Amino acid sequence: MKLTTTNTAGKLTVSVAGELDHHEAGELAKKIEEQLEANLPRDCVLDLGELKFMDSSGIAVILRIYRRMNALGGRLYVENVPSQPMRVLDASGIDRIVNIAAKA
Repeated sequence: MKLTTTNTAGKLTVSVAGELDHHEAGELAKKIEEQLEANLPRDCVLDLGELKFMDSSGIAVILRIYRRMNALGGRLYVENVPSQPMRVLDASGIDRIVNIAAKA
């Protein structure tokens, strides 16, 4: 799992590449939360464009980041979601609370 971040004008973009499963989820959430605390963004974009696989533990990561952004008074956006992770997200119904955009 590879994580890269950029912070521009109050928008933290977190790009995730590789596979997100229960082995990676806790560490990924921790690293993202550290970036949120360091940057205190208004908006956080979770870019999943290079994610090859995600299981249900990815939903827990997204919810954890969503709750943290709410506590900071900000918003979370999930973008560039490939088809396999999108199937997992669709099944969860998470799109009712988090703005999710599929990969174009």
